[in-house]
Amino acid sequence: MKGLLNISIVLYRTPASEWQPLVQQLLQVKALNRIYLVDNSPEPLDDSLKQIIANHPSKIEYIHPGKNLGYGAAHNIAIRETVYDEVPFHLAMNSDIVVTAEAIDNLTAVMHANGLIGLLMPRVVDTNGELQYLCKLLPTPMDLIRRIAFGRMGKDSRRNARFELRQLDHSRPINAPYLSGCFMLMRTEAVHKAGLFDERFFMYPEDIDLTRRIHRDYLTLYYPSETIVHAHRQASYHSLRMLWVHASNMCRYFNKWGWFIDPERKAFNSALLKQQ
Repeated sequence: MKGLLNISIVLYRTPASEWQPLVQQLLQVKALNRIYLVDNSPEPLDDSLKQIIANHPSKIEYIHPGKNLGYGAAHNIAIRETVYDEVPFHLAMNSDIVVTAEAIDNLTAVMHANGLIGLLMPRVVDTNGELQYLCKLLPTPMDLIRRIAFGRMGKDSRRNARFELRQLDHSRPINAPYLSGCFMLMRTEAVHKAGLFDERFFMYPEDIDLTRRIHRDYLTLYYPSETIVHAHRQASYHSLRMLWVHASNMCRYFNKWGWFIDPERKAFNSALLKQQ
């Protein structure tokens, strides 16, 4: 299993108390080849925070582009390295994740054993242990308008429950066309075939866009045998600026794939709902 997996984490003014414990855990992953820390912050890490990186020069690479590239574009820097070096798997993940090295090794082993899986996401819970419904249908404009405009009321609606697949048994794997970008374990061959994150999306719909492209040729699996904890800040629900970023990038997404006419969305969603 050694050397099968690269991992990338995107930072933006991220406190060391968040990313350092995570990196220490990732260094215990048996399948690990390299960790890429891509820092979108205006200023690079200070010397004291670079110590952990200096202690593991062959396992950690720190990249500071000098500007905020956006989530997908920053991950793409590392994914291109994974493709170039022909490392079989790449994990793009958030810094606000709590996960064990054993869980990552187990998930990598599942991917290694089944070549049909192009993308895998484990069971995700919040800091209170509540399940986060992060495998979903491909969204329609109304799905996103309801969630963004109506907040908690929109998220509690029956339509949103259908969008989040709450009617399905989340104790079993689900082959969903939309998996959250908080933890995307990808087969390098699959992401190379489908294309990397679309860098036109600064933040938010890049995970929808990439999952559906991989879903064309591979299984994109919610896999609940392993569990991770995700803080899930949902900045767009608390900041007008981030709400604007969310809304404008979703407009770009629908401009790309279709607002009300999207045959692939209809086909993927219908196929999944028939599994009920």
